[in-house]
Amino acid sequence: MNLPVTIAGAGPAGLAAAITAAKHGRHVTVHERHSDVGYRFHGDYQGLENWTSTEDILEQMSAIGIEPEFEVAPFKEIVCYDPLGHEYVCRSSQPMFYLVRRGNTPGTLDSGLKEQALAAGVEIIFNSSCRELLDGGIVAQGPHRADVIAVGYVFRTDMADAAFVALSDQLAPQGYAYLLVHKGLGTVASCMFTDFHNEKTYLERTVGFFQHKSGLVMQKEHRFGGSGNFSIPLSAHKNNILHIGESAGFQDAFAGFGLRYAILSGYIAAESLLDNMPERYESAWRKHFLGLMKSSVVNRYLYGMSGNTGYTRFIKGIANSRDALVWIRNRYEYENWKSLIYPFARRKFGKRLSGMCVEPGCDCTWCRCHHEAHG
Repeated sequence: MNLPVTIAGAGPAGLAAAITAAKHGRHVTVHERHSDVGYRFHGDYQGLENWTSTEDILEQMSAIGIEPEFEVAPFKEIVCYDPLGHEYVCRSSQPMFYLVRRGNTPGTLDSGLKEQALAAGVEIIFNSSCRELLDGGIVAQGPHRADVIAVGYVFRTDMADAAFVALSDQLAPQGYAYLLVHKGLGTVASCMFTDFHNEKTYLERTVGFFQHKSGLVMQKEHRFGGSGNFSIPLSAHKNNILHIGESAGFQDAFAGFGLRYAILSGYIAAESLLDNMPERYESAWRKHFLGLMKSSVVNRYLYGMSGNTGYTRFIKGIANSRDALVWIRNRYEYENWKSLIYPFARRKFGKRLSGMCVEPGCDCTWCRCHHEAHG
């Protein structure tokens, strides 16, 4: 029986699910509470990471029927700075990440997925809040809290294409500062995991640092900000409602990358609905993401305790490796020693890792019934 599919949220996760279901003949309705896709973004650059799988992310997307029909730039080289400002060049044989723009203008990831969804016959209803899914469906409404924030500027520039990253608690506490430039457009930001109230100070320091070290020159700059959350839910499936992307907490707790998780979780959620067996989604997301997310929590725990000495050791490890991509990928393997540390790391983050409400009978898309997830 080809039942219709209802999706709450038109971000990358929701649109990936919509494209998948529509291409298999389902009638798909997506409710988006804003007036267009990419409402939270302003043309800022983000990275579509390529290190959590040996399969290239663009090839993986094409294999599941979601074509990368948006501007994308591969980066095999990153210039890194340690807390003392020493420079290291990290290189890989394959792209470490693909640069994409976010927002609703042509060429962005969000607009590209929207056009693909519309071409597949998806009905997108903008300015429509979907508060309940009485008959089940998919929830892709983005982050529910801020575990990590990024504040920065998007701008025009005459700088050459490049990617820069700086690790220092003076620029981005327990996170990283970055500068990304491609085809005359740039993004500079502090991505911080703590001390959010001093975001203005960290951003000013970040801009000053890259002006001094990397020759940052901004023209027509505009301020932006964003947030993300990570958790490891007890379940991402309740009452035939499937949570995907950041609605489920599927985010890299270490580096804050979530686009790959978003797109793939949308695909596997839609696949389970196509079989009219939404309960299969539970085992599917665990197979794809659970080990990676547990590893990222351990990485976050150790990184948070390492301080500037640890940041320097981390950068030197990447720079001195034969292949930066392989070195980073190895850090996401959930090895036996990480399984021993994970309980301590989980205790450190406490209820932040508990995830969504799984109360029987709850049909909220963004839980408002105030039940706690325990575990």
